[in-house]
Amino acid sequence: MDSGVAGGKLSRASSWLITVLSVCSMLALWEFFGRDVNPVFGSYPSAIAIAFIKLLRSGQFVPAALQSAETLSLGYILSIVVGIPLGLVIGRFRVIEAAFGIYVIAGYAMPLVALVPLLVLWLGLGLAVKVAVVFLMSVFPVCINTWAGVQAVPKSLIEVGKSFVASDFVILRRIILPAALPYIAAGVRLAIGKAVVAMIIAEFFTAISGLGAIIINSANNFDTATMFVPIIFLMIFACGLDALIAWIERRLMPWQAEIGGRGA
Repeated sequence: MDSGVAGGKLSRASSWLITVLSVCSMLALWEFFGRDVNPVFGSYPSAIAIAFIKLLRSGQFVPAALQSAETLSLGYILSIVVGIPLGLVIGRFRVIEAAFGIYVIAGYAMPLVALVPLLVLWLGLGLAVKVAVVFLMSVFPVCINTWAGVQAVPKSLIEVGKSFVASDFVILRRIILPAALPYIAAGVRLAIGKAVVAMIIAEFFTAISGLGAIIINSANNFDTATMFVPIIFLMIFACGLDALIAWIERRLMPWQAEIGGRGA
């Protein structure tokens, strides 16, 4: 293998080409072998595509997707708005880290599914409880990554700020936040998957609605191809959102790609 490719110096176009070939190969294998599987136990890409068209024509898919998108976007954005400042403060100040860090770690390991019935009692069956589930599952990766990013900032950078008699707030905003951005971006990207899973959990365990309703109703009717439609859609949506955040990350931190040897 070429040493440049082995070392990760692959052009963006080549990287996309390999990804497309990988996806096409996987779909071809799935189509070939999936046709021999009992349709109750599995499906294949062309059957899922037909089921998707039927859902679109029936008018079920778009309203369900918009309903799920509302839950996902509100919970995910709220987790970023809360998680980043919380991680910055915990990572910067030892006293706050000692007092509240343990709750963040414990919250990340919390079996949230077991608490959904309690959240329903507190918040009802509407949008609020679904947003709360998405928020609680996605805020901790953002917070913990930000926290780790702050702790990875070289002490020499902070000393430069102190030598200019900068306040803690200025050091946090002008030095620590930019230096921790790669960690923050990684946390935001990790939270996408958590948010999508949380959205489906919320739609299963509260008022059955959105794409979760299509999944559960199709499963109850043993319509496996239709059941796969929202699942595949959410996987593609999450990949698209991840690519969007990676693009924003490259625009905000162009030096990071050069440091990692991934510049185009």
